[in-house]
Amino acid sequence: MDKRILIIEDEKALVMALQDRLESEGYTTASAYDGISGETMAMAETFSCIILDVMLPQKDGFQVCKSLRDRKISTPILMLTARDTSIDTVMGLKLGADDYVAKPFDMQVLLARVEALVRRTPANLEKGSIKPYCFGPFTLDRESKELYRFDTHIALNATEYQLLCYLVDHEGKTIARETLLDEVWGYELLVSSRTVDVHIARLRQKLDEGHIPHYIKTIRRMGYRFENPD
Repeated sequence: MDKRILIIEDEKALVMALQDRLESEGYTTASAYDGISGETMAMAETFSCIILDVMLPQKDGFQVCKSLRDRKISTPILMLTARDTSIDTVMGLKLGADDYVAKPFDMQVLLARVEALVRRTPANLEKGSIKPYCFGPFTLDRESKELYRFDTHIALNATEYQLLCYLVDHEGKTIARETLLDEVWGYELLVSSRTVDVHIARLRQKLDEGHIPHYIKTIRRMGYRFENPD
């Protein structure tokens, strides 16, 4: 499969540097220098990953991320933040970003993040003859890589899908945040585990409609556990 990366960034020198490095690693790239153009490209074409800057002209990265997720586009999104703050990080993750890197960043770190995200692109996820998993009103279809509530499709981005599958596969077991980072994200973050916590919160909203977390339990000081009461 052609691994295509969309870079939405207004610093042209940085775009050129990213393109050179990514293409030397075997990726193909496309670029946009403002939020509106980038959003249009992301909706019109298929990409393995989107590198999305927060500070963009015309439409900022947060708005672009939210718009893409509202339109059910599940392509992994790596956000570039101008500073490593809790507010920027949590905001991006809550809006549906899969990961983030703070500027200035080490190119090797960014490449590792992109590689991990590309592996979770739906088209790159290995298919198998796994039967659908049912819990409550939900059906997790491992063939189509989709989640349904009765007959209604529940949109999950690539990371949310992988996280839910991992928890389901380890039903009844308490999984530490560090284990989830390693097994789902594919590396250990050099920051706190807020990435896991925010993705768990997003999954809970979709599974429990913001009410009591019936399926994903928080085990204090230990991690999370998936429980199917059916």
